Amino acid sequence: VQLQASGGGLVQAGGSLRLSCAATGIIFSINDMAWYRQAPGNQREPVATITSGGNTNYRDSVKGRFTISRDNAKNTVYLQMNNLKPEDTAVYSCNVGSMRGIYYYPSDSWGQGTLVTVSS
Repeated sequence: VQLQASGGGLVQAGGSLRLSCAATGIIFSINDMAWYRQAPGNQREPVATITSGGNTNYRDSVKGRFTISRDNAKNTVYLQMNNLKPEDTAVYSCNVGSMRGIYYYPSDSWGQGTLVTVSS
């Protein structure tokens, strides 16, 4: 499995970014996907998940601001991030895993992330 995230950058607070993650080596359409982030000095944390059927979940701090989506024809998962805050600054990575009930179980496939920096 190869996962390549892109779309990060430097943005002012209140701005927007759209992240993309292209997946190869898997049958993308049948897999659950997730975006994670890791800020300096912090552990990696889940941001949003999307099942193969399109059901989505978000961590509380990004609800109403971030939207996860997928395009199975392009083997790509997206993360639209609006009203960004300085605390959103982190390296964002995507993951292919498994949603069981309300819990997402990540695989060991992370790929290279993309850095998002939000200035105040």
